[in-house]
Amino acid sequence: MLGPVILAASRSDRMRRLISAAPVTKQVVDRFIPGETVDQIVPIIRDLTDRGLELTMDVVGEDITTPEQAESARDAYLLLIDRLREMDLGTRAEMSVKLSMFGQALEGGHELALANVRPVVEAAAAIGTTVTLDAEDHTTLDSMFAIHEELRKDFPQTGCVIQAYLFRTEADARRLAASGSRVRLVKGAYKEPAEVAYQQKHEIDKAYVRILKVLMEGEGYPMIGSHDPRLISIAQELAHRAGRKLDEYEFQMLYGIRGDEHLRLAAEGHRMRVYTAYGTDWYGYFMRRLAEKPANLRFFARSMISKG
Repeated sequence: MLGPVILAASRSDRMRRLISAAPVTKQVVDRFIPGETVDQIVPIIRDLTDRGLELTMDVVGEDITTPEQAESARDAYLLLIDRLREMDLGTRAEMSVKLSMFGQALEGGHELALANVRPVVEAAAAIGTTVTLDAEDHTTLDSMFAIHEELRKDFPQTGCVIQAYLFRTEADARRLAASGSRVRLVKGAYKEPAEVAYQQKHEIDKAYVRILKVLMEGEGYPMIGSHDPRLISIAQELAHRAGRKLDEYEFQMLYGIRGDEHLRLAAEGHRMRVYTAYGTDWYGYFMRRLAEKPANLRFFARSMISKG
């Protein structure tokens, strides 16, 4: 019940100011966002990869309002790629990008976002790694998929994200699986109307399994974005039925959530990638993490009370 309320708060400037000012907030944010700068995040990358994990890096930020901010987002990723080049990790450290950061919502946004993200994809390919285009709310998806298709002409390993709670996603999955795309499947973390998305958890879970079966039986590379133990078990069974080897799919989970499970899956030989966000514009990302799972909200509430 609280999820939609929290998602609405993620767009509220008043709530942003209130939560940002709370003394306990930084302590809780650090659980999900382990740094604000590239220098702060490099030790995290080294630690996780030394433990057999892989990463997808996200420079947080979404609601930019000027072309100059979009260029700054591009440059932040290019700086990250420079540091990754020094670490020589290849695909063990890829990147996730939100096209809203690259100007998608501005005037001429589709062309602007493509122009800004292309240098990031090119630079990533030059150091032997890849980029995944994150999904945002349903109004942005046609543009995202078109940019994904355009980038794949020159960089076929460019990935994208699909969201199980949207009615359209099963059809999107069939198209992407047939084209051999890298696809991350998540449940979805934006407030979407009943006209376009399932609203009940059991409906979303059923859709997730249906879509995952399509991806496992297809020609692409499935990336299972879930912390749900039941869905993880189902994913392993579907991969086995489809005859997939351990390096023909991967699991992805968020930094700060179920760290022991990250290590368990990696120890079993699975590719386990940790979605690791950093940066100063953390508010929207943080609020969606609270909305996704009641345990995250309880953790935040307990911290607020204990520090009150």
